[in-house]
Amino acid sequence: MSKSPGEFHLIERLLKRLGPGRRAILGPGDDCAILPPARARQLLTIDSMVEDVHFKLAWGTPEALGARALTVNLSDIAAMGGKPTVCVVNLAVRDGLGLRFFDRMYEGLRKAAARAEVEVVGGNITRAGALAITIALLGEVRGAALRRDSARPGDTIYVTGTLGDAAAGLRILSGRLRILSGRLRARAAARKFLVSRFLQPTARLKAGLALARIKPAPSAVDLSDGLWQDLGHILERSGAGAEIDAGALPLSAAYRATIGDDPALALGGGEDYELLFCLRHAVAAPALTRRLGVRVSRIGRITSSGTAVLLDERGSVRGGAPPLHGWDQLRSRLSG
Repeated sequence: MSKSPGEFHLIERLLKRLGPGRRAILGPGDDCAILPPARARQLLTIDSMVEDVHFKLAWGTPEALGARALTVNLSDIAAMGGKPTVCVVNLAVRDGLGLRFFDRMYEGLRKAAARAEVEVVGGNITRAGALAITIALLGEVRGAALRRDSARPGDTIYVTGTLGDAAAGLRILSGRLRILSGRLRARAAARKFLVSRFLQPTARLKAGLALARIKPAPSAVDLSDGLWQDLGHILERSGAGAEIDAGALPLSAAYRATIGDDPALALGGGEDYELLFCLRHAVAAPALTRRLGVRVSRIGRITSSGTAVLLDERGSVRGGAPPLHGWDQLRSRLSG
């Protein structure tokens, strides 16, 4: 078993890996970071990943874990149409994890931060019974922020990317789903794709910035807890309802090869970190795809009904739609 590093030695070691920053007047190493006066409205978000709640170390590399911890925060900034700027990191460290593990994890975090032009300006380390990574991230928004409370009846609902892949990947990792059909190479490719969508999600920052330039500003949310639940957040905040076309839900080839056409995981699985947004004036999906730089699908419309319904190919209400909930942090646990 690896000997756990001392707090101050680990702090000094990890800070050296981050390199100098440009945004902070005073960065890591003091009681607080000092930032220059803000030039735009500020966004602030915080998220945690806890071992055996959100991840298992055996599932992926330390580098992927570090990158993912930042990505889930970046997705919140993307959903508001903002640009991320600086963050602070809190590590809860358990026994049995050595210096090499944290070197690799911070290398993944550093690279993800560099790609998003984010500076790590401080943090904290504490001892705990399980590894946990908490990141508080600042961003800025110069135009109109994308909000959950601005959807109106008649708006068209869109999503980026494909849905349900990460949920399928999680079930593969936890032993609850196996790919049994198809040729060996095709099964391996599908497994790799779905697992990577869980372990290495993408925050749609460029798409969020492009959406923020649309007038009026769309209502938007990132899909972290499942489409059906996250759509429910928009409906609750906006006092509206929705009709979702089950046949229009974007499912990847790997999803279809593994799950088939059943949309259950696409609706309620979570961890996709795609963007759901509602436009006042409908735009063709191919045009939005070019504008946002990522695949966009039109999946429904906002109504005045106050509830969400799932429609079949005939436009009739389809049975079997989940209630407006998905991943629950206080109830859900990883298995396997």
